[in-house]
Amino acid sequence: MLRGRELKPPPRAVRAKPGVSSGTPEQATSLPRIGAPRAKPALRFPVSPETKAFYRRFYPGTTTAEWNDWHWQFQARIRTLGELTRIFQLSEDEHSAVSKHEGPLPVGITPYYASLMGLDDPMEPLRRTHVMTGDEFIRMPGEEDDPLGEDHDTVAPGLVHRYPDRVLFLTTGTCSTYCRYCTRSRMVGNPGCEYQFSTRQYEKALAYLEAHTEVRDVLLSGGDPLSIGDDKLDWLLTRLRAIKHIEFLRIGTKIPMVLPQRITRSLVAVLKKHHPLWLSIHVTHPRELTPEVTEATARLADAGIPLGSQTVLLKGINDDPAIMKPLMQGLLKRRVKPYYLYQCDPIRGSSHFRTTVEKGLEIISALRGHTTGYASPMFAVDAPGGGGKILIAPDSVVGRDGDDLLLRNFEGGVYRYPDPGGTLGQDKPKPAAK
Repeated sequence: MLRGRELKPPPRAVRAKPGVSSGTPEQATSLPRIGAPRAKPALRFPVSPETKAFYRRFYPGTTTAEWNDWHWQFQARIRTLGELTRIFQLSEDEHSAVSKHEGPLPVGITPYYASLMGLDDPMEPLRRTHVMTGDEFIRMPGEEDDPLGEDHDTVAPGLVHRYPDRVLFLTTGTCSTYCRYCTRSRMVGNPGCEYQFSTRQYEKALAYLEAHTEVRDVLLSGGDPLSIGDDKLDWLLTRLRAIKHIEFLRIGTKIPMVLPQRITRSLVAVLKKHHPLWLSIHVTHPRELTPEVTEATARLADAGIPLGSQTVLLKGINDDPAIMKPLMQGLLKRRVKPYYLYQCDPIRGSSHFRTTVEKGLEIISALRGHTTGYASPMFAVDAPGGGGKILIAPDSVVGRDGDDLLLRNFEGGVYRYPDPGGTLGQDKPKPAAK
């Protein structure tokens, strides 16, 4: 077996079946009897029958141990037109777009993530987010390569200091998969481009952080920080944790959704060393909530790592309460708190992904009051030009009637709240008398 991985013990203890005695404490902790049947080796991650059928069809000869090895998944990424056509029945539009693509943000899909996609359906949601189409070559007004103005706020190589007490630390230009709506499409997946990420670059960013004591929060992003090896990631987190005024660290990642096998016990041990540390997981669609993802998030949560989600609102993919509600509820079941719902950033060639802002408010309205508040993320527009995140919420203020503030609830009913001396709602037209 590859590195003996299938000989490892199960990840969690198995509960005894109801009504079956587990024996005395001494018996429960004793070693198995000599000659007793050996327990069946446990796989590192569960593999669904559908996924197993996929890799037996497209990766014949691949063992389950190899499939569950994140290094194998990373090296076997689907990156060329030939690999795409071997697995997917491409439309003429997809084939043409992939053929003429040059520069950063190439195609990159892990075999695991491809197994979740519609192989014969160009409109399947996950496939649409990762296989390029001709719409990417259309540039609409207001679209930019760097719409958030990150380059303007870069204070050291890979370090963006926009907010007073926190920074964005870009660690790598590599992802295990490349989303077609990526905010940093200008810089990821393009070896040799102007954006370089190395230990030397890290040192310059660390020197800036050591000198700026107002910084208390560091968000590691990229690319995907979890695509870095354990040793290098541990080194960087150790250096950051040694800076006294940095109170906590965050990692932004999509890997638990697209390469859950990366969440190994060794990686979890590295992350656990550096508390307080939070993970913000990029999640797109309920199809991503597989048994493998459930195992990955369980390992992280069991290590005491708080998990939040970030979801980009995408036209025709997740811009429907019937999709968003089960997604948010499914995340909660996996101990991931829905955190942000983002309006899609106006990067070059993204118009086919962007909805109206009203659509985002409609979805938030469909969540609030109709499911637990824990399943309701904040809706934000990251303002073009470096304005930062701006929260937008449905307006529940109807107006005022004397000392009463008039508020609309989730069902559309209007209720009075006594608010003597308040001014909120004065700018609203006075409601008609009933």
